Amino acid sequence: MESNDMIIVFYGELGTKGRNIMDFIHLLGKNIQFALKDFRQLKIEVHKDHTYILLNGTPYADVADKLTKIPGIASFALARNVERTIDSIGAEASRLYQEEGKKTFKIETKRADKEFPIHSDVVSRQVGAYVLRHNPDSKVDVHHPELLIEVYIRLEGAFVYASKEKGMGGYPLGIAGKTLTLLSGGIDSPVAAYLMMKRGVKVEAIHFAAPPYTSEAVITKIHDLLHVLNGIQPDIKLYVVPFTDLERKIYEVAGPSYCVTVMRRMMIRIAEGIAYRHNDLCLSGGESIGQVASQTLYSLKVIEEVSTLPFFRPLATYDKTEIIDLAKKIGTYDISIRPYEDCCTIFQLKDPVTHPSHDVVAELESKFDYKTMVHDCIKNTKAEHITLEESEEF
Repeated sequence: MESNDMIIVFYGELGTKGRNIMDFIHLLGKNIQFALKDFRQLKIEVHKDHTYILLNGTPYADVADKLTKIPGIASFALARNVERTIDSIGAEASRLYQEEGKKTFKIETKRADKEFPIHSDVVSRQVGAYVLRHNPDSKVDVHHPELLIEVYIRLEGAFVYASKEKGMGGYPLGIAGKTLTLLSGGIDSPVAAYLMMKRGVKVEAIHFAAPPYTSEAVITKIHDLLHVLNGIQPDIKLYVVPFTDLERKIYEVAGPSYCVTVMRRMMIRIAEGIAYRHNDLCLSGGESIGQVASQTLYSLKVIEEVSTLPFFRPLATYDKTEIIDLAKKIGTYDISIRPYEDCCTIFQLKDPVTHPSHDVVAELESKFDYKTMVHDCIKNTKAEHITLEESEEF
């Protein structure tokens, strides 16, 4: 690896943020520096146009793996800083062409330094001609090239690169505040948490445990899912709610038809109580419209009417195949399909209602002192930090 090798980080969507763009960029820069803190040889420079990471001998692949897990990065590329001459730029472009092993190519040039005496189009043509001279089998294709080689001219040099790698996109983690997400241990909710992170929202998680109906292995499963998400957010707060007594009472009062509807309403009440105590700005979850009885629009309307905080469902329009594909991509799928039941699946429910009535639900809830039970659930909730290294109870 050459001493002048660097990574250029591209912002993408951040470029649309107008006057407060630097708030986004500065936070992204802090997140990048934190994620790469163990690579002590790196030099990181945060600018309005891009962030530049001088590798100083650090393996590119190690740094690239970290960058793919940082929200707010649209893409990044391994670049080399060369002298601002056509021969130097052409030699590097020719090296990239030979390294990539493609047939057709295109040179594209941008000038951050507008005082550079050669216009961008002229640089592209002259560099392209250099590559053609030194690679007799090469061919320029300006419309559909197999290889796009980009040249970025700044005061301190000319950066030449190809083959951008895709980042997470979205916004820097933390720029949008904090959510409390309902985490069941199934396939959907960890993916929803990932998508909230991608939009710059820090995640806290809440899980409803119902021993002895649910196994302790479910909590291990939740920890393992959060450890995967720790790759994006290194410290995630988890609240575990003792839900057994309340769930048993719900089933006794509501029966199999309305049990899930009433249970979901109680979960939202509990989650809100915890969210308000810990400054979470919204709730979130893994519901997909129509996927199960409690996720029809009719059900969601009745369930959500108890909420006073916004409730976000980033998977609302995804089908199951799309959710599974994304779960596999982010690494949560194999953990999610471990055969341990959560509190939503422990009772045998026959014909769950898909069009619940508000009046029926209100009558069912009037039959027991749910407010006291909800308060007890909140009071007895256990909290812990899940981190990359280990889970530390506090």
